[in-house]
Amino acid sequence: MSYRISVRALCEFTAKVGDLDLRFTPSPTALEGIQGHLRVTAGRPAGYEREVSLSLDFEDLQVRGRADGYDASTHCLEEIKTHRGDLSRQPDNHRQLHWAQARLYGWMLCEQRQLAQIELALVYLDVDSDRQTRFEQTWQAEDLREYFERLCRQFLGWARQEMLRTALRNTGLQALAFPHGSFRSGQRQLAETVYKAVSTGRCLMAQATTGIGKTLGTLFPMLKAMVPQQLDKIFFLTAKTPGRQLALDALRQVHSAQPDLPLRVLELVARDKACEHPDKACHGDACPLAKGFYDRLPAARAEAAKAPLLDRAHLRDIALSHDVCPYYLSQEMARWVDVVVGDYNYYFDQSALLFGLAQEHQWRLAVLVDEAHNLVERGRQMYSASLDQRTLQTLRKQAPAVLKTVLQRVNREWNALHKAQIAVYQAYDTPPTLLLLALQRCVAKIGDLLNEQPEGLAPELMDFYFTALQFTKVAELFDDGYVFDISLQQGPRQSSHSRLCLRNAVPARLLGPRLAATRSCVLFSATLSPRHYFADLLGMPADYAWLDVQSPFAAEQLEVQLAAHISTRYSHRQASLVPIAELIARQFAQRPGNYLAFFSSFDYLQQVAALVAERYPQLALWLQERQMDEARRGAFIERFQAGGQGIGFAVLGGAFGEGIDLPGSRLIGAFVATLGLAQVNPVNEQLKQRLQLRFGAGYDYTYLYPGLQKVVQAAGRVIRGVHDQGVVVLIDDRFAEAKVQALLPNWWPAPIACA
Repeated sequence: MSYRISVRALCEFTAKVGDLDLRFTPSPTALEGIQGHLRVTAGRPAGYEREVSLSLDFEDLQVRGRADGYDASTHCLEEIKTHRGDLSRQPDNHRQLHWAQARLYGWMLCEQRQLAQIELALVYLDVDSDRQTRFEQTWQAEDLREYFERLCRQFLGWARQEMLRTALRNTGLQALAFPHGSFRSGQRQLAETVYKAVSTGRCLMAQATTGIGKTLGTLFPMLKAMVPQQLDKIFFLTAKTPGRQLALDALRQVHSAQPDLPLRVLELVARDKACEHPDKACHGDACPLAKGFYDRLPAARAEAAKAPLLDRAHLRDIALSHDVCPYYLSQEMARWVDVVVGDYNYYFDQSALLFGLAQEHQWRLAVLVDEAHNLVERGRQMYSASLDQRTLQTLRKQAPAVLKTVLQRVNREWNALHKAQIAVYQAYDTPPTLLLLALQRCVAKIGDLLNEQPEGLAPELMDFYFTALQFTKVAELFDDGYVFDISLQQGPRQSSHSRLCLRNAVPARLLGPRLAATRSCVLFSATLSPRHYFADLLGMPADYAWLDVQSPFAAEQLEVQLAAHISTRYSHRQASLVPIAELIARQFAQRPGNYLAFFSSFDYLQQVAALVAERYPQLALWLQERQMDEARRGAFIERFQAGGQGIGFAVLGGAFGEGIDLPGSRLIGAFVATLGLAQVNPVNEQLKQRLQLRFGAGYDYTYLYPGLQKVVQAAGRVIRGVHDQGVVVLIDDRFAEAKVQALLPNWWPAPIACA
């Protein structure tokens, strides 16, 4: 048995040395790289060979790859790299890595074609100027062979260790038993359907009530399928931190049930949460953990590989013990683990790490998407962008002289749009071409300046740079699933500025290919109805499978009350305050305990809470606040003690509307004083128009379906187990409509009217 590895991966493992250095960035996107390669090779003479497939064995290794191009008439093999900025600013270890790849390809070609000597060339293409820079070296085949074999020997120890571990892991997974001995009601059906989906290579949407153990019910069958389906990786993707913790806890249970199973698990966290020196730039001249990063990485990687579960805390301890950056150690370990637990953006974002690695290494993937109802809005956010004119105006006053001209050009084009605006808000079918050209030139100029100043640029300039860069990238994706709009904002002293937005309305075209790139992708949630809404907006394959798991809960466990005599519409809000306060107090008096009361906004929440506190001072109240940090959110949840009595006020769709677990008497009821409908404003009306044109259901897709999902999620906090008893009070006359009630869980009993 041999271990297969790509030329690029072999070089990255063995030939990377020196500092971590992100100054020569941002790199071109994958698409820009592909297009750049095509432009370079299009200018080569007849007979030039493109994408030359090469493969060579050395002991237990099989090294494979595709050389970018070869000219047989000159015996010259080319390695093509795309870049931005002044090439003279490229760190030495970047160039060294590129030469390593060229030398490996050189020997493999010499061996394949029996060449005694070869010309190697690094060709760098600046994607902004289209300028090519070429470096050449002449090599003897024997010298290249020695270099190839030296790198292979460096990697062989790790490769043999990996083959042994994988064999033991596979044996362990085949013998793996369900950690709890028996499945919960509905959990077995979910697990069996997930296993069938990955076995047949299909994507699955699974709707399953909270409380059946969806996390373990999806992870366990994927682990069991890993060997028969030859999966390289399982990605468990979540929208929020609590989802990551549930996945890590489930995987700890797997390890506890079978302690000798050599399954590697990694938790990926955001860079701003993992960074040890947020005040320093990511290069060796600024950050001590970037200095000599690649020299110390092998020892850190070797220690990390011994840990079965690399959660955030454990990986940080290992990284700091070797003086390397925890964030970039986690990115390295993503290559060497079996299961990765992280946020949606690591796979679905435009420049997603996990998707990029999967494409580069051609991994066979299974992806689990937790609380998948969140992916619609998160997908829109990932592929949207905005620019605020105030930022540009401030920057122009502070920017270096070398940037004055390009910033002035951006400002001039922006002002032209601003002056042509005939309304406070205006939407357009296409983004502004002249402004985009000015932004692209500005981004390129700032990138050049960044490369010239290793110490970095002012934070305000860096923020504008990355925001403008994102805007230009998103503009390239613009189609009829987007809205470009301009909003005029009134400033002090009657001055005005504008905000430009590229809003994604239909992320299906962008998310769909990510789903299709997997062996199987399972999207699961308690609220995936109506299914066509999610299939349309997420880009589900035509042959996707659907499962609606029968709820383990009985209608007798839940009382649903309907306060149809109250309207929570904005125009009726003042009149609703007293009836809602009385309703809350009356329900509490009838059945004291812990309740959650959900409202459409902080203002509404505070108005009702103030009235309840004034009229019923004996009731214990605690309120969600704007921008609560993790500690304050934790304190809010801790107020819900078993046997306690009080009411927590929260905003629907916020931190306490989903993803929290308050079983038994920790929570016995919920008041939902809103349908959760998005605010009717010009932006949402534009979104409605786009969705109406595409799907013929603009109102439902913009307002009704997203709103009712929030309601059901919030109400789902009440019944968490088969022995729980509770009440949900729906407050609004629109809850009585048949169309609305059809979107409520089918296991709920019929609502009863409350006075």
